[in-house]
Amino acid sequence: MLRTMSMNRRPASNNVVATAIVAALVLVAHVVGLSESEGRQPQNLRVGFYSNSCPLAESIVRAVVKEAVFSVPQNAAVLLRVHFHDCFVEGCDGSILIDNGDSSERHAGAHAGVGGFEIIEAAKARLETTCPGVVSCADIVAMAARDAVFLSDGPFYEVETGRRDGRVSNWTLAADMPDVNDSIRTLKSKFIQKGLKDKDLVLLSAAHTIGTTACFFMGTRLYHFNSTSGSDPAIDPRFLPVLKSICPPGVDVNVRLALDAVTEFVFDDQILRNIKRGFAVISSDARLYDNGHTRQIVDLYTQNGTSSKHGKPLSFKADFAASMVKMGRIGVKTGSEGEIRRVCSSFN
Repeated sequence: MLRTMSMNRRPASNNVVATAIVAALVLVAHVVGLSESEGRQPQNLRVGFYSNSCPLAESIVRAVVKEAVFSVPQNAAVLLRVHFHDCFVEGCDGSILIDNGDSSERHAGAHAGVGGFEIIEAAKARLETTCPGVVSCADIVAMAARDAVFLSDGPFYEVETGRRDGRVSNWTLAADMPDVNDSIRTLKSKFIQKGLKDKDLVLLSAAHTIGTTACFFMGTRLYHFNSTSGSDPAIDPRFLPVLKSICPPGVDVNVRLALDAVTEFVFDDQILRNIKRGFAVISSDARLYDNGHTRQIVDLYTQNGTSSKHGKPLSFKADFAASMVKMGRIGVKTGSEGEIRRVCSSFN
């Protein structure tokens, strides 16, 4: 979910990438300080917050998301990504949804390509018809992300609700968003600042199991990685020409490629297997294997058979869900803080 763009259309080159990855994996087969919330459940944030005030809230959101994803499968990744980008700037308060001119947060370079706003707005419109002034846009974003994951064969998890919408939205506040070209040290630091650990970094990055990126984000990794190597040496030599063929010098920067071409529309742990074997598409995913601790976490989730830590079985999907709940607590506004917007793109 690190500045990799939402998905507007099915990439034309996925079959090429998928074929290369699958073929190479066959060959390979032969030869988890200071923080904003520290993951604690904020007061007034709880499962079932709307059970009395708007009992149909979750089912209404789910119906809108289902329509959007069934119509355009790429919308699942779009909705998952907007939740991440919202929570990492001013907390999970719907600030990314505001569109009040060029200064609003959604226009930050760090959010380039993030979308799905019209889907959130559609859900809000239906909720306002049923329960006017009750359900926050921030909660709609969180619920929509969960439903998008579930509709992609991912886990279903309970979403804590009770967030209120923020009253601040400015593009300058997105300066510290995780970036696709960040080092592993920088990525770890940015997650720690939000109360998230290395395990959360790995699991939330694994959201790239669905979605695409654009060639705009591939140039540095493919052609200007450092002074001694034009391309990132972490890229498997069999995969490098595939990536370069899709994103050659001078190509339209909007050309898209799947972040996980093996199972692009299925929420699974394949992205971690790709990272382990040198088939990560974007640099930030590959960086997870640069650090001993994050590498160990990737390895634990990609072991054949039953993986475990300290004698306890690991479940990628269950642990991803737990990290999503934890992320959903970042900087939330509850009680008398913020507001409940009538329209998600505008302050009241």
